[in-house]
Amino acid sequence: MGIDLTIVATALALYAAGVVSPGPNFALVSRLALCRAKKTAVGATVGLALGSTFYAVLTMAGLALVLTRVGWLSASIQIAGGCYLIYLGIKAWFRGSTTQGVAIKHDPGNYLRGLRSGSIVNFANPKCIAFFVSLYSVVVPASATIATKVAISIGGFALEILWYGLVIIMLSSGPARSAFQQFGLWIERAIGTLLAGFGFRLIAEKL
Repeated sequence: MGIDLTIVATALALYAAGVVSPGPNFALVSRLALCRAKKTAVGATVGLALGSTFYAVLTMAGLALVLTRVGWLSASIQIAGGCYLIYLGIKAWFRGSTTQGVAIKHDPGNYLRGLRSGSIVNFANPKCIAFFVSLYSVVVPASATIATKVAISIGGFALEILWYGLVIIMLSSGPARSAFQQFGLWIERAIGTLLAGFGFRLIAEKL
């Protein structure tokens, strides 16, 4: 019933590689951090971590594979997630146009709003399920102890919090704020385009 440190270390190393890869999660947190909505960014980080942990637990329990085989359900989730990313992208474009030439004021943001956004982005992304299914089916054997699986889940949650927390700190720094003050319109639109692009890609894969 002990913890297999080799399995935990291998799983978390691969998990970390996935976390730091650019994607909609990074774009979401980056935009919020640059807008100085720290509470919203922190909430989004926790939401993303909860979503990933939820799918990680489902995968190690053998339930995520069942979800991926229900074609219509997986497609519905993916299309809904794509629509939400497009919505966030359009929202970023419109916000960018309203901030052109206007000083960016400090906005602590709303933690619950961020938590909702982060949770939706991850819960409505079947690619998150596919990642854990492909990762844990190879790295975490069915014979792994419950303690080992719990350690992986906790470690994965911590990795998400640490990485995106670092992103928030870096993009909330003086130089980042200065750059956003000067190029905020284009930064907002660039991130908005990325979010919408991820959304259209998710939808296109199921049409």
